[in-house]
Amino acid sequence: MSNKKEKKGSNDLTKLPKFNSYWVYAIIFASILGYQLMKGVSSSANDLTKNDFKIMLVDNEIEKVVIVNKDVANIFLKPEILAQEKHKNIAKPSLLKDANSPHFVYDFGDLQNFENDLALKQKEYNLDFDISNKTQGDITSSLIGWLPLILLVGIWIFFMKRMSGGSGGAGGQIFNIGKSKAKLFDKDQKVKLSFKDVAGLEGAKEEVQEIVDFLKNPGKYTALGGKIPKGALLVGPPGTGKTLLAKAVAGEADVPFFSLSGSDFVEMFVGVGASRVRDLFKQAAQKAPSIIFIDEIDAIGRARGKSNMTGGNDERENTLNQLLTEMDGFGTDVNVIVIAATNRADVLDKALMRAGRFDRQIYVDLPDLNERKAIFKVHIKPLKLAKTVKIGFLSQQTPGFSGADIANLCNEAALIAARKSKKSVEQQDFLDAVDRIVGGLEKKNKIITVGEKETIAYHEAGHATASWFLEHAAPLVKVTIVPRGQSLGAAWYLPEERMIVRTDQMLDEMCATLAGRAAEKIIFNKISTGALNDLEKITRQARAMVTVYGLNEKLGNITYYDSSSQNEYGFTKPYSEETAKLIDQEISKIIDEQYQRAIAILTEHKDQLTELAKLLLEKEVIFKENLETIFGKRPFTKPSSAEIVETVSKVIEDEDEVIEEDSDAKEDETETTSNTEKK
Repeated sequence: MSNKKEKKGSNDLTKLPKFNSYWVYAIIFASILGYQLMKGVSSSANDLTKNDFKIMLVDNEIEKVVIVNKDVANIFLKPEILAQEKHKNIAKPSLLKDANSPHFVYDFGDLQNFENDLALKQKEYNLDFDISNKTQGDITSSLIGWLPLILLVGIWIFFMKRMSGGSGGAGGQIFNIGKSKAKLFDKDQKVKLSFKDVAGLEGAKEEVQEIVDFLKNPGKYTALGGKIPKGALLVGPPGTGKTLLAKAVAGEADVPFFSLSGSDFVEMFVGVGASRVRDLFKQAAQKAPSIIFIDEIDAIGRARGKSNMTGGNDERENTLNQLLTEMDGFGTDVNVIVIAATNRADVLDKALMRAGRFDRQIYVDLPDLNERKAIFKVHIKPLKLAKTVKIGFLSQQTPGFSGADIANLCNEAALIAARKSKKSVEQQDFLDAVDRIVGGLEKKNKIITVGEKETIAYHEAGHATASWFLEHAAPLVKVTIVPRGQSLGAAWYLPEERMIVRTDQMLDEMCATLAGRAAEKIIFNKISTGALNDLEKITRQARAMVTVYGLNEKLGNITYYDSSSQNEYGFTKPYSEETAKLIDQEISKIIDEQYQRAIAILTEHKDQLTELAKLLLEKEVIFKENLETIFGKRPFTKPSSAEIVETVSKVIEDEDEVIEEDSDAKEDETETTSNTEKK
């Protein structure tokens, strides 16, 4: 019982409101106001008229007259007069009066006349009262005199709080502006996320898990002479799960975890960023072993000396210098690991990337087929799915999607199903969500003429036909002439997930891309502006073949690509004018060859192209099965990696079913034997 009471008392203490500096100001203001009210009440209760004063004076009732500030006179009566019945209320003590309070206050007007009148009356009636002068200070007047300065100080404090990030947080108050804004996660405030909640990213998880294991069991590694790694840098495209991985580290590690963003160091005051870095590492060292996570580190970690700008750039460089010193300076021997995340590793300073600071660079890439399947399983848990939904098929339909894209896709599919008043999310809802994310919102009210619609149909049919008869072109999934976003038509392909790309593969893709304009040329003998996106894509591919990958015979094995993006001689081209001419000629030659090749393929299959375009005009959306009906089976039947994975997963599912059937049969056998034994 006593323990419960103690706990209850402690909870009551924790519920007490926190101290606020504004309470002090409120108490001072209330005190001044109360004093003025009391003063007003005490002075107004004993006002004395001119006639009453003359009567008191003539009757010799006054003991003492005190002239205050040459303005008013405080009248004190004799003790025997106060004992009379008419003055008994004045003689009573009260909250507003003390022993030294005057009995009456008389406003005499002109001081000189009043003093002369008192002197005459004193001689005439032989009076024995005393006269004295007194100077008394007024708090209100003093306060009014100091009011401008008080207002200036108050306004200054208000603006300093605003500029230092508001009233909340460690950097909110003006005197705490140099304090770190990092959020601490420890045993009292633990993150519930773990590595099990992070789908995919197996290689990155393994690297980060080793860091967590090092902090949990340092003796396992230091026994062999190893040293704790200083830092790990998570690099990858946006949405791949870098911050999610850091949250999992916070959930898995049994050590204090400090989390903040790179922009938290940026402030308009000089030296604040460096001060916050020092305070952050000081807090982390006090709780060592610990982990510091800096998200979007490129906000302060950009390469130094790239421009001659001053001001904010110098402040950012000072912050970076302090970070470099704290990570691997003269006296950093504490067990503090820094984990940072960025999608702009190319702009980071070389000193930050060297060994001894960020010892490990963990690349978090876009998920492959199997990883997308695992990510789908995580994000469809809260959804009510129909039995027709196949996760393997959805993972095949989303090449190049990041984890954030897949999460958005699942949410979009649920919204589409709810919009259609369905009780569960079906596979078609996921496909509609893919169309919505990739192509944009369907433009149902867009006015398209018959001629434009026919041109779009032949353009998209040209893409589909050429890709069907090109070996290395991506197999078609769906073709549509329904306008979405800024596009009037689109073709969906299922690209093969390759690590390297050969020349013939790039040429086949360029030929299929140019087949849309080639179809317009063959059918209408005219071309339109509808191929802008295609031309932009193939021009970029041809330029990359010539200048980046060294896939051109005339230029040879040479590249003009700077992967570091830190070329100190970036004011001039890395090649001569003659080479520039040759590059332009080779790019134009590659594109013309593939255009003529596309025309040749479509001319050979012109009847099938026309049939496909008419079907597209009729249905507006056609699939791979419609192409097989028109063209027959695709000549290149090599199974893709997606199909191989699907067949393997089917085999595994079939084996699981067989195992379940065997176990059921064994259970039946045991039941029959037990029944016979009972008999």
